[in-house]
Amino acid sequence: MNRVVHLELHTPDRGGASALYSELCGWQAEELHTRSGSYLTLELGSCGGGIVQCPAQRPVWLPYVEVDHVGDATARAEGLGARVLLAPREGPVGWRSVIVSAAGGELAFWQPKSGIPTRWSE
Repeated sequence: MNRVVHLELHTPDRGGASALYSELCGWQAEELHTRSGSYLTLELGSCGGGIVQCPAQRPVWLPYVEVDHVGDATARAEGLGARVLLAPREGPVGWRSVIVSAAGGELAFWQPKSGIPTRWSE
């Protein structure tokens, strides 16, 4: 079974979301600077998480599911009717892709690089 290893919130109000989830759930955010800007990491307990500031029409949670091969998982999802939002791409600690189902649910696939822990921040 593939497990959720990361949960990422895409929101137009990163600061507001961080304050809410810190107070509501006790999730403390830590700012991480990356090549593509800053990112707030969250310690969620059983998996890692983060908050991304983006021009989303509304906040949306994006679960990352660990797979053996991101390209195969993406192709399989496409064969089952999903649309690819982000084609498989390599990052510093692994590969990822994002799909959306015909019903509108978004899901990211994650393949860690060999020797890199599953919990990550990219």
